[in-house]
Amino acid sequence: MLYAIMASDAPGTLDARLAARSEHLTRLQQLQDAGRLLLAGPHPAIDSNDPGSAGFTGSLVVAEFASLEDAQSWADSDPYIAAGVYDQVLVKPFKRVLPA
Repeated sequence: MLYAIMASDAPGTLDARLAARSEHLTRLQQLQDAGRLLLAGPHPAIDSNDPGSAGFTGSLVVAEFASLEDAQSWADSDPYIAAGVYDQVLVKPFKRVLPA
């Protein structure tokens, strides 16, 4: 089943986000290589693909996991959590309707 992992960044964590980004992307690449990643990306803090020093307000990952518990465990192990970037992470089942 698909799960949406919606995370919010703590204020003032852009430097920590940038420092942990490579490790974070490696985990996402592993999901993609396994054919389980539907989409992933950050939420820019301003209306721009490159928000510069404004940074980001969080991230969204939609991926396939065997269970809600597996999705939560994967989310809990994110390098952004260990680095103090995320201050809140919500994991919910996701039903893809479109595009089919």
